[in-house]
Amino acid sequence: MPSYHRLGQIPHKRHTQFRQPDGSLYHEEVVGSEGFHGISSILYHLRPPTAIAQIGEPVPYGPTVIPTPGKSLRPRHLQGFKAEPGGDYLASRKMLLVNQDVGMGVALPTDGMDMFYKSADGSELIFVHEGSGVLDSVFGSLPF
Repeated sequence: MPSYHRLGQIPHKRHTQFRQPDGSLYHEEVVGSEGFHGISSILYHLRPPTAIAQIGEPVPYGPTVIPTPGKSLRPRHLQGFKAEPGGDYLASRKMLLVNQDVGMGVALPTDGMDMFYKSADGSELIFVHEGSGVLDSVFGSLPF
């Protein structure tokens, strides 16, 4: 049985008309990894979530050389903290391990970002080992 976490102002029932104080509708967005099946989150927006202010040029990221199958299974001593720090999150990323399904890298950013970033190529998991900040997302501002 799924558990529900409510944050902020939400309607008494899901997928119904939910009006702002001025009478206009909030815009509903269902976010899940399996479409309308499985665990999902329902977000309510002041403006349509499909509205895009600007689309920038793609930021290339990934391996420049794909390892040869059978030749890359050697012990490795990864020294990610010796990577050169600098730039924002996107500019400071360096790939460490990669195959056709997944890539693992490290980032040592020194600058913040004044834009929203969305990976159109896949999902990203970000683990913060040291430091603090605020991640602004569709779920709100998430301090870490």
